[in-house]
Amino acid sequence: MRKLISSGSSFEKLAGYSRAVVDGDWVFVSGTTGFDYATMTISPDALEQTHQCFRNIAAALREAGCSLDDVVRVRAFIADRADFMKLAPVFGHYFANARPANTTVVAELVDPRMKIEIEVTARRPRDPSVFDDLAASPIANI
Repeated sequence: MRKLISSGSSFEKLAGYSRAVVDGDWVFVSGTTGFDYATMTISPDALEQTHQCFRNIAAALREAGCSLDDVVRVRAFIADRADFMKLAPVFGHYFANARPANTTVVAELVDPRMKIEIEVTARRPRDPSVFDDLAASPIANI
């Protein structure tokens, strides 16, 4: 089962990608910036952009049937290394439960207004009844 999720950003159509792709239990969220897609505006503040990134990512994950707590991998691209120590606690706040694997890279982003871009991979929660069926299976005792 494959499902494409859009944020409504015109750039998704232009560049030929989806905000997120659900493939089975896996959810892949594209690099997401601090644009508010409802108003197509972006704050000049790196901290506010980071919070907006997480709001945008959380919205895509909700549509995919999961949450930030289901994130297993995060990659962040920041435009200015001086912002790292001020932004790190924001990641700690949003990922307090998930504690995903993380890579952070300092890189020039495609729009000079962008201070940060974040992509995540999440795994949708499994139906707990699947494990009940496995426990009742004859191979469970092997």
